[in-house]
Amino acid sequence: MTRSPVLPSAPLPPPGDAERPIVTVDIVLLTILDGRLQAGLTQREREPAAGAWTLPGGWVHTDEDQDADDAAVRILRDKAGLESPYLEQLRTFSGKHRDSRGWSLSIAYYAMVPGHICERDNLRFRWAPIDAARSLPFDHAEILRTAVERVRSKTLYSSLPVHLMPETFTLSQLQLTYEHLLEMALDKRSFRRRIEELNVIEEIDGAFTTGAGHRPAQLYRRRPHAARLATSSSNLPVA
Repeated sequence: MTRSPVLPSAPLPPPGDAERPIVTVDIVLLTILDGRLQAGLTQREREPAAGAWTLPGGWVHTDEDQDADDAAVRILRDKAGLESPYLEQLRTFSGKHRDSRGWSLSIAYYAMVPGHICERDNLRFRWAPIDAARSLPFDHAEILRTAVERVRSKTLYSSLPVHLMPETFTLSQLQLTYEHLLEMALDKRSFRRRIEELNVIEEIDGAFTTGAGHRPAQLYRRRPHAARLATSSSNLPVA
């Protein structure tokens, strides 16, 4: 049997000669305010797109960040003034046309924060309903759309929305949060059965809502293991 000749591999470029891509981390920060799913935006100070509102993002600091997760936590703290109880890597976006400064890649994340701890609007940070955040520079509109699709998909079968809740909440409030995310009504009885199956919240003994004219409702809180996102194999039923 005649063997094909082994062709020599192309030599590696000398150190420093290879073109290095721009590496950043961008974060889709989500919450529910005024009954609507909203994304946190920051205003760029420098070109390109100086003055434009974009997703919170920044360079990876190789002398400071142990990994991309570290960079995401730092950027959220610096750009949005908060830490998220839930932060997950979304995917990597890359290409030579996404940034005018050169070939770049962004390790994108999405984060969930309860409305009561959200940084309020200031000169460099604001919240915008996702439907009003379609015209973003770079490919941030695509990153936002991908994150919202991921969140809505997970909401159908997981406990993800509990990370949008305050420290204590009622089952009705939790169901309303699911409905805001999905933009659809859910069957009350089936929803409560599913939440019980997920086992991510617990009753607070002796804690009830108060208010004239309304029957007191049991208050709940997240279980410590809720961040592991216990899931079920089937979707939530709609009304």
